[in-house]
Amino acid sequence: MKIMLEKLATERRNQRTMELDDMTVEEILTVMNEEDQSVAGVIRQEIPVIKQVVAQVIQSFQAGGRLIYIGAGTSGRLGVLDAAECVPTFGVSPEMVVGLIAGGERALIKAVEGAEDSKTLAVEDLQALQLTTNDTVIGIAASGRTPYVIGGLDYAREIGAATAALSCNKEAIISQHADLQIEVETGPEVLTGSTRLKAGTAQKLVLNMISTAAMIGVGKVYQNLMVDVQSTNEKLEVRAKRMIVEATGVDLETAARYFTSANGHVKTAIVMILADVSYPEAVERLQRAHGFVRDAL
Repeated sequence: MKIMLEKLATERRNQRTMELDDMTVEEILTVMNEEDQSVAGVIRQEIPVIKQVVAQVIQSFQAGGRLIYIGAGTSGRLGVLDAAECVPTFGVSPEMVVGLIAGGERALIKAVEGAEDSKTLAVEDLQALQLTTNDTVIGIAASGRTPYVIGGLDYAREIGAATAALSCNKEAIISQHADLQIEVETGPEVLTGSTRLKAGTAQKLVLNMISTAAMIGVGKVYQNLMVDVQSTNEKLEVRAKRMIVEATGVDLETAARYFTSANGHVKTAIVMILADVSYPEAVERLQRAHGFVRDAL
């Protein structure tokens, strides 16, 4: 195992930070910032395969399936985070994008020893979700070798679900267990082996790209506005009304009136204003357009 770890780029020592413990705070922060700047460029190289993953996720959504992230440690937490944020941002149910982490919810705040080494635990977690052929499972592991993720991907393929692997090393083991492979090699960390740093940043960026692009692909966005946002608090309600203003050009008072008439649904309010139709007609247009505001107009 030691030899395997030594071969991973994420486990190698960063030659720029060999004297990390002797640097000033400003020097530490500067080198961290400089190292982080390399992440976006590496991700750009993987856009062709990320595009394929997004297409598969859109296909799953259109078939009534789900996007399921599976990972351990930092990777698992990032998957859970992205899944949780899809609910208020895009107005979807918690079941549409799901994050699984080795060890369950308690692993979100405290490490669960040995959980990531179990392949069967991942199978049990996916069985509990009643995984189907309409789902897409994305396994996340910075090292690219986490047994929990491998077990989950293998089970997903057995069921017939679509699979993708996201790792931060080239020729990652999990890539061999998925239909599509995203390998964002972020290189040695500033703090050796601490993959919550560049690798974690890369994973968060990629997951954001996948979920956001997929949601756009199923009509959750109009222009660059998140028109399916759930107005669950005062800030989000104000944002919702501002979106109506931005999308239609009406004043805030008019936007607020239509927002109320549309039962707090931004999309419907926008269609009511721009198409000059009643609430029932706007709802019907959106249904016929499968949620796409442009098509409803």
